Amino acid sequence: MIPVAKPWLGQEEIEAVKRPLSSGWVTQGPEVAAFEQEFAEFVGAEHACAVSNCTVALHLALRAVGVGPGDEVITVSHSFIATANAVRYCGATPVFVDIEPGTFNMNPALIEPAISERTKAILCVHQVGMPCNLAEIVAIAREHGLAVVEDAAPAIGSEILWQGEWQRIGRPHGDIACFSFHPRKLLTTGDGGMITTNNPEWDKKFRLWRQHSMSVPDTVRHGARQVIFESYVELGFNYRMTDIQAAVGREQLKRVPEMVARRRYLVERYRQKLSEIPGVGLPEEPAWARSNWQSFVVRLPEAANQRDVMQFMLDRGVSTRRAVMNSHREPAYAQEPWLCARRGQCDCAPGSCEMLIESERAQDHAIILPLFQLMTEEQVDEVVETLSAALTAKT
Repeated sequence: MIPVAKPWLGQEEIEAVKRPLSSGWVTQGPEVAAFEQEFAEFVGAEHACAVSNCTVALHLALRAVGVGPGDEVITVSHSFIATANAVRYCGATPVFVDIEPGTFNMNPALIEPAISERTKAILCVHQVGMPCNLAEIVAIAREHGLAVVEDAAPAIGSEILWQGEWQRIGRPHGDIACFSFHPRKLLTTGDGGMITTNNPEWDKKFRLWRQHSMSVPDTVRHGARQVIFESYVELGFNYRMTDIQAAVGREQLKRVPEMVARRRYLVERYRQKLSEIPGVGLPEEPAWARSNWQSFVVRLPEAANQRDVMQFMLDRGVSTRRAVMNSHREPAYAQEPWLCARRGQCDCAPGSCEMLIESERAQDHAIILPLFQLMTEEQVDEVVETLSAALTAKT
């Protein structure tokens, strides 16, 4: 069976885990601090704060820029549901705009019509590792006095051409960027997340909130020569990363350049082979973007049945996944509030929206093909051959 994804872990990570286990400090501590510093240096950010996952990273990021009850956040429905959920955690309403069909990312041309007096921030997504059009998004945000939070969950190692210089996603180019270390991502710690920013005050807030808003970090308390009684200065959260996770993350971070290079090589092979199959649509990589290709998404011919193609391939030993979900089509968002640019004056059928046509089309007519570090050229060829056979069988 060829899996869709497989984390690249080795002896280095096994040895790294021994450090916190041997030291006895396994919760948030020196390994987390070292991981944060190394991560910040890697992406070019002034500050990096480790947390328990990317969902909580998004929650804290939106909270830091002032998103609260009654506010609106412009984002995409075409993303893992955590993107929209983070907006709701703040008591705000997500306002969904459609995507560009080639990149699967937020269409900047649709942002301004969605802005209202309640809009507080733009939450853009670097979907499946492809950088979104930050130059246009940030320009619009600055014109309207809005914050930009980047959902960079899958984008470690991706780059964007910014003011004539190639820079890594996470610098950040908006105000705050949030990363995921789930096993589906290039860099994994089992689970975990990171928040990067150049704003020292926001970084202080992240560090306070992630640990119950405790006035004295436990690292300081345990190292003190005098008794210290901590206090809890405001409502906080238990959003910490463990030193065990951070030790793995430090080794994984060293692998990222090699991971990106290998994925880009495999994607070029995919492109060459898939171009020979009529009707298969390949993702676009703009000239100003270098994707890490966290996932490789292709569009099926219009006549193809997505589920049938996927089942055919699974029966022959090739795993796939349906392309990225849409939050507005999920049962949860039949109950939770959300808006499109029509601002509630909508007569669309339940589970659909005429303002999100490209998002829905991507979910219904695209699939994710296998892509992982140790994948061979022969396996790429096998995936392409199996997809071709599936399309032939179903047409």
